[in-house]
Amino acid sequence: IAESLQRLLPLMEHAAQYNIPVRGYISCVLDCPYEGAIEPAVVAQLCASLLAAGCEEISLGDTIGTGTPRRVRTLLQQASHAVPVEKLAVHFHDTYGQALANILASLEFGVRTVDASVAGLGGCPYARGASGNVATEDVVYLLNGLGLHSGINLDALADTGAWISGELGRDHGSRAGKAWLARRQK
Repeated sequence: IAESLQRLLPLMEHAAQYNIPVRGYISCVLDCPYEGAIEPAVVAQLCASLLAAGCEEISLGDTIGTGTPRRVRTLLQQASHAVPVEKLAVHFHDTYGQALANILASLEFGVRTVDASVAGLGGCPYARGASGNVATEDVVYLLNGLGLHSGINLDALADTGAWISGELGRDHGSRAGKAWLARRQK
């Protein structure tokens, strides 16, 4: 981690020279396949280091998808001591089916930037059994239900998810996307 931060500094200086905003990512913020449970204070310190290096935003990634809303709230409480909550983003994988619950906990905490992937594509190559990213269709459906405007057309998104899943020969990884498409076919 220390070596990565050192390697980041010249990149950050170069980006600043050209006014290019940089989003920093911290992976495995709750659990690591090698280290086990991660202390929120360690993540908060990394957030502070990335902010000091010049990152405009910091994404907290539950890369192996083991998080729960309680743990997410604890993490966000710690991280928000180091970085203003408006500079935090979240990135959840849905391995244990908790991604939407974790996103809701994050939204309730004040986070407004959420990473997602159409049809739940993606994965985690270094964590056995980890699923893809949370599906954008599911996140947009959640946001719509909360009255939060994302600017994303759910019809077009569901169509895109079905198309890319077909092209890749894989199951559509979004419950909301599949339900939305089925509802339209009636």
